[in-house]
Amino acid sequence: MKPYTSLKSILAEFFPLHRTLASDDHDKTLEIIGSYMPDSSNYTIETYAPLEKAWTWYVPERYVVHEAYLEVEGGERVVDFKNNPLNIVSYSLPVEKTLSFEELQPHLYFNEKRPHTIPWVFKYYDRDWGFCLPKNVFDKLPRDKKYRAVIKSEFVTDPKQGFKTATAVIHPEGGASASAGEIIVQAHTCHPMQANDDGAGVVSAIELARRLAEKPLPAGSMSVRFWFGPETIGTIVYLSHNEKIIQNLRGGIFMEMTGNKNKIAWHHTRQHTHLLDRITNFIVSKFAHEERDFAAAPANDERVINGPGVNVPCISINRWPYDEYHTSDDNLDIMNDDMLVGAADTAEQIIRIYASNYIPKRTFRGPVFLSGNGLWVDWRENWALNRAIEKIMMRFEGELSVFEIAEQVGLDYWMVRDYIEKFRAKGFVTAEPIPSEAQNA
Repeated sequence: MKPYTSLKSILAEFFPLHRTLASDDHDKTLEIIGSYMPDSSNYTIETYAPLEKAWTWYVPERYVVHEAYLEVEGGERVVDFKNNPLNIVSYSLPVEKTLSFEELQPHLYFNEKRPHTIPWVFKYYDRDWGFCLPKNVFDKLPRDKKYRAVIKSEFVTDPKQGFKTATAVIHPEGGASASAGEIIVQAHTCHPMQANDDGAGVVSAIELARRLAEKPLPAGSMSVRFWFGPETIGTIVYLSHNEKIIQNLRGGIFMEMTGNKNKIAWHHTRQHTHLLDRITNFIVSKFAHEERDFAAAPANDERVINGPGVNVPCISINRWPYDEYHTSDDNLDIMNDDMLVGAADTAEQIIRIYASNYIPKRTFRGPVFLSGNGLWVDWRENWALNRAIEKIMMRFEGELSVFEIAEQVGLDYWMVRDYIEKFRAKGFVTAEPIPSEAQNA
């Protein structure tokens, strides 16, 4: 596990790479991420054969660009892929032809609102070709000359050079709890030369992983699975090839666009009032934030995790919108380490409660002899907890989770959990996992 001076410094390592659905630079990105993940997390890169079925989709081919440029008649080069991978439409078909401006124009893309920038445009499945350039450059192109368009690209289907995603799992103290299951944290790796979307979410997730490894969740908590890969299709490929994992998932958090200076925005689960929603709301209510519906813009892999046939409750955390989105202005200059770390902190607080929560179920009858069992709380030391003892004990019927008990008695989750743990240590309550079907209620 490599040390780092800042999250922005990690992002700087893979920011300039040609990251797309499947490419050599995407492979390098996954390797860089792995070098910073905790050694104990068993970081693993998986490879899938191109064109294999992935539910209703298929595994994308590897995209290789040998050369790509646009020249004006006479030799002046307008754009060149070797200078910036944004200069071509992602997954452009190979082309080598001479065109008039009128023939070329439908294949040129720019951003009207930010005319000095190169836009990021992708056509993974349309199978078209194109160049991206600043509007300021487009406006100066001569209309009466011919243009030489060259894109030397390949779509590689060799299974050994397949489509890749990566996972890592961090367990609680004492190891994995089969009954508790897992919560999954996801971030994207496939947006070339985009810092906030999507590199920021990746480094915030790395910070989160390292925190959970350094200070593990309490014994019996959920394990935390981290996933890195291409947007949407990556999650579809991963889950369609690892369906046994789905039944073990109890929740999800998708993280992206965490580095700009906007406030945190969180998107509800598809269930909207799920326990994960309530815990997230409890955490973010302590600071300024935006609250949004499930899959509201920008919608991402929560549509897979929390979508048809999977439906694992999943929230999303981001700082969208921002003006630089999908342009060359989405670069390291707009990244802020405090924002990157702040997003990791928010996700950590949510996970520490959600993953450690359980249903306490009594084994005793009648009021517990508190002082005789070391369970009395002196009112002079903690008045609020002293007043709540009876209310807490009355809620050990196996119907409410620790978080819900804390909600109902109006006390801090960790205070209530620490107190209930004393009952558990005495054998007066058992810790029952929150079943996935109950979480979906």
